[in-house]
Amino acid sequence: MKRILLAFFVFSGMLISVAAQQKTITGIVTGAEDNQPVIGATVQIKGTATGTATDVDGKYQIVAREGDILEFRYVGMKTREVIVGTSNVINVTLEMEELGLDEIIVVGYGTQIKSKVTSSIAKVEGEKLMNVPVPTVELALQGKSAGVFIEAVNGKSTGATRMRIRGSSSITATNQPLFVVDGIPITTEASNLSGASINPLTSINFNDVESVEILKDAASAAIYGSRGANGVVIITTKKGYSGDTKINFTVQSGFNDPSHRREFMNAEEYISYFRDAAKRGDAYEDLVYGDPPGTNTYWQWHVEQRLKRYSGWAKILEDPNNPSSKYLGSKVDTDWQDLAFQRGRIYSADLSAQGGNDKLKFFASGSYNSQGGILVSNGIEKFSTRLNIDNKASKNVDLGFSLALNRTAIDQVSADNAFSTPMQLVAMSPITPPRDLNGELYNTPVTTYYNGLLDVEYASRDIIEYRSLVNTYLVIGLFNGMKWRNELGFDLYNLKENARYGEKTESGTGVGGYGFANYGQNQNINGKSYLDYINTFGDISVSGVLGTEFQYTTVETLYAEGQQFPLDALKTLASAGLITGASSTLTQYSFLSYFSRVNFDYKTKYLVTLAGRVDASSRFGKNNRYGFFPAASLGWVISKEDFLAGNPLLSFLKLRTSYGLTGNAGISNFGHLGLYGVGNYNSLSGLLPSQIPNPDLGWETTRQIDAGIDFGFFRNRISGEIDVYHKKTNDLLLQVPVPATSGYQTQMQNIGSVENKGFEFVLNTNNLTGNLTWNTNINFSINKNKVLNLGGQDIIDNGSARYMNVVKVGQPIGVFYGAEYAGVDTENGDALWYVNEQDADGNIVNPGETTNVFEDANFVVLGNPTPDYTGAITNTLSYKGVELSFTFQGVAGNKIHLIGDQWMGANGVWYDNQLKSQLRSWKQPGDVTDIPEARLAWDNGDQSRNSRYLSPGSYLKLRNLVLGYEFPSKLVNKIKLSRVRVYLQAQNLITFTKYEGWDPEVSTDFLVNNIYSGCDFYSAPQPRSIVFGINIGL
Repeated sequence: MKRILLAFFVFSGMLISVAAQQKTITGIVTGAEDNQPVIGATVQIKGTATGTATDVDGKYQIVAREGDILEFRYVGMKTREVIVGTSNVINVTLEMEELGLDEIIVVGYGTQIKSKVTSSIAKVEGEKLMNVPVPTVELALQGKSAGVFIEAVNGKSTGATRMRIRGSSSITATNQPLFVVDGIPITTEASNLSGASINPLTSINFNDVESVEILKDAASAAIYGSRGANGVVIITTKKGYSGDTKINFTVQSGFNDPSHRREFMNAEEYISYFRDAAKRGDAYEDLVYGDPPGTNTYWQWHVEQRLKRYSGWAKILEDPNNPSSKYLGSKVDTDWQDLAFQRGRIYSADLSAQGGNDKLKFFASGSYNSQGGILVSNGIEKFSTRLNIDNKASKNVDLGFSLALNRTAIDQVSADNAFSTPMQLVAMSPITPPRDLNGELYNTPVTTYYNGLLDVEYASRDIIEYRSLVNTYLVIGLFNGMKWRNELGFDLYNLKENARYGEKTESGTGVGGYGFANYGQNQNINGKSYLDYINTFGDISVSGVLGTEFQYTTVETLYAEGQQFPLDALKTLASAGLITGASSTLTQYSFLSYFSRVNFDYKTKYLVTLAGRVDASSRFGKNNRYGFFPAASLGWVISKEDFLAGNPLLSFLKLRTSYGLTGNAGISNFGHLGLYGVGNYNSLSGLLPSQIPNPDLGWETTRQIDAGIDFGFFRNRISGEIDVYHKKTNDLLLQVPVPATSGYQTQMQNIGSVENKGFEFVLNTNNLTGNLTWNTNINFSINKNKVLNLGGQDIIDNGSARYMNVVKVGQPIGVFYGAEYAGVDTENGDALWYVNEQDADGNIVNPGETTNVFEDANFVVLGNPTPDYTGAITNTLSYKGVELSFTFQGVAGNKIHLIGDQWMGANGVWYDNQLKSQLRSWKQPGDVTDIPEARLAWDNGDQSRNSRYLSPGSYLKLRNLVLGYEFPSKLVNKIKLSRVRVYLQAQNLITFTKYEGWDPEVSTDFLVNNIYSGCDFYSAPQPRSIVFGINIGL
């Protein structure tokens, strides 16, 4: 690390020596309409944070160099850019903003002015993502856009996330959006074997990002056709510009800590609790079998044997009836939760250069980022470089390329609920010492379960990802307004995984150690050629694109495993004495597409956009291989009408509506084919049919209608958007039962439908201007998801005793379905359940009727794992170089299944360490509590699939906080720098919630699909991250 920093500073020093001469620029900013001073206008050197504001007379003063570009901005007025020349005085006149919200929006295969956009698109500026201490770009987007729900599945350092744009539309196909980076649709899936899910998007350096556009409705996403149903995320990286080269260097350091810990029993409480549970278990056995009280004592004997074993057979006082009887031995009281967690260190450094001239523009960057995880032996390290070149080869020819090279190394841990994952350590008894007197780690039978610390010490799971993103382009000007653009892109993603388990580990015991190597490669070639046209005919403006695109993807994997390693220190598979298995796969798929979009506007107030795409994909049957995805949208800028022109209150008002059709091709490559698998009989191998063909298999299709309003008041000091939408997906891809005479159980078919309805609201306010500025952004969303049809089925339920998620007609995807917990019988401590008997129409016959027999309770819908409401509020304040920004983000209306609590809060049925809340269990008649009597070995409220283990998932988080100070330009200019800024940034600082688990932002990686969401299965909490950084500009 020291060498890296030294190299950066040496390079920076070389650049300082050639810095241009700086000087003080003064001037006055006035308004074009009234020629009056503009108070509080921002004057900033483009590409830097160096800036100032005009005073009450409209005057300003700033230190800059010749060739710098000064940006003059004021809310409600057009931004002006002026290049610093020889003069020391620059006076500027600002015109009123005629087009309202006038920023440039990146859309599919082009750009548009926001005021002319007739669809629903959210834009996030890259500067809002810079240096956020999270592993992946999606997490940096949390809380930035209405209608976009993003959550990390747990707190591991793999970056695995769920991202939903306007809800979930599929049961079996992907619900993740399409990601497009600099024009290339990129790979977002990876196949790893040794543990938790990983995210290939961790390779993207979001300090390189210029902007992120999120296409939310069908009108904007239809141009991506069969891959646009879940929305599209367009990531555009930074480009060069004509002017002096700007050097930017940032370094930061900090730490990750667990954002929350749960309270478990200590050793004394554990012993007392289980001895009491044993007595009550025996007493309950007397009751069940009709024996006289005190007849049965087996469980009291049993608990003493277990306590001896779990304590490493240390001596225990042989008086279980004495409440003061305590575990003697070495007085061990192990906090296993503390052993699972660690403080992870964060280091990062980023260096970039940006500049060019009229002929050649460039952006180059290099970065290093290391984040230690909050779980022992978990962390991530990233290296990335980027070079973007744009060349004006001649008057009519432009060409260029973007190149990104990334390496990501992950110290992996097991998936949730694996005994080897660090979070499972919390199940250990607190009377068990981690190590024996010889310093060796204890394992079963002393420990309750396998001691996961053995994996920390004697196993390694290393993943290395390499990603290369290359995109080249050639643009030829044909005639006035018409250009021919050609692009060829390549996304190469390689994953190399090595796992090695020593002889003392669970996987390596008895086989002389175990290891495997897994290699995967995704090659994605993308090419496109299209015409881009823009022209104006009087009051009519026309623009559009027309072209074709292809994508060819190859996915390869190679796997081998072995045993009998001579030494634990030998990590590679070549050292294995016995290779026990090997396999490989090769799959390919392709898309061929034709697309078009036409934009019309009349006097910039009547707007029409038509778009469409024809897609063909190898993933679908020969009878349904082609799909057509059209869209249309309209807009009316009412504020341009004569009856509203010059209105001092209303700055901008636009009505828009859209309708379109998109598809979902995110399924397996061979779902339409008849497949065979390998079988063995009598030592002979052969082929067995494994999948019935379906030549009619086609796309899931989503029809969406959207209506919205864009508004601005008081020179756009108050602006925002309101959207309502209805989104219906038909032809769901489902496994449908087929007659047994076919020789198969199911066939993949297009059947069923799902809908999403929603409301989105965005409000931006500029509360204060001048030396003290205060801006606020608020976004709020409602989404209602419903399954409409399952092809004649009412419910899809795999019958799991562990998971409660099902798909049921009339309910959201993945609702919890089980028995409804009714509390505790105050007289005998029994767990109670609502009977919930239903008539033919689904109505409860006797509301409130309870039973203490779990089997007599009818299953009902208990809650939704997906939030109904999401929102965020961001405030940014700035005063004379000091900036404070903070974002509160939250969700509401969902529940989370605490699966692990079925063992950690099981009323003494299991010997796992118990949560402290179990000390509130029922003790005697009259006790009012929500926790039934603890009865060792007897179920009493711990049964699977019931609402007792559901917890409210609503939360409000202080998601991000930044406090920074930028030193005065007069001071930093003396040392030949253009900018020096120091800052503190925190992520997940505070969480307000009623959730009983570690963190309400969770969806276990133990079983990942569209149905099983909202489950906490020993899932790590999100890290609380705090970093300190310095940014230097040259």
